[in-house]
Amino acid sequence: MTERIWDKFLTERDKQVFAKGGWAANAGGGKKPALLIIDVNYAFCGEQSKPILEAVEEWRTSCGEEAWEALPHIRTLIDKCHEKGIPVIYTTGTIRDDGWDKGSWAWKSSRSDEDTSDGAPPARTSNRDGNDIMDEIAPSPQDIVIRKLKPSAFYATPLVSFLNDLGADSLIVTGTTTSGCVRASVLDAFSNNYRTVIVEEGCFDRSQASHAINLCDMHAKYADVVQMDEAMEYIEGIDETYNLPTG
Repeated sequence: MTERIWDKFLTERDKQVFAKGGWAANAGGGKKPALLIIDVNYAFCGEQSKPILEAVEEWRTSCGEEAWEALPHIRTLIDKCHEKGIPVIYTTGTIRDDGWDKGSWAWKSSRSDEDTSDGAPPARTSNRDGNDIMDEIAPSPQDIVIRKLKPSAFYATPLVSFLNDLGADSLIVTGTTTSGCVRASVLDAFSNNYRTVIVEEGCFDRSQASHAINLCDMHAKYADVVQMDEAMEYIEGIDETYNLPTG
């Protein structure tokens, strides 16, 4: 069996528990998936690829080079979904000018007071809004963009109603952070009985261990974590029709 990204973080005991407990069975994707791209914006990617310790000096939430490694994979998935007529849904953040709705995001970072209403650092040298989706994967007119305040793409958003209207029965998930907003969204998808496929190369995090272990845990219990070639094969096999927005 091909080694997975999380294998080096697992003890032999962990591997035996997963095997004996029957975890990580292949659930399979749905017949009518939507592609969900979670928070791939400038606040998490920065304006250019830089080592993480340099990147977080400019954008404290940046994931550094890993974000830029994921962008071409996400672009490929978007193009294939457009070709197949599969809906593409983006999420990104939002915050009021006075910061009142930041809520609990203010509690766990000693640098949270640097945040501005557009998610950008106060000493920035460009006019980029941190919540803008990256140009490299910019939404097309027919795509859906959801702005959210909390980690999950489902929490206090119209995502479920959009999926119902589209007739989607499942999700293909990419984005960031693997241990944060991706995980929260995948758990809510699971709770809403959506079959979920997570594309490994299309997800990223600022912590290598958190990225790997959360992929492992989601694959064990909540979703299928697949690599790009398997994801592309799955999308190519979709032949259902959708009630797509016209743009």
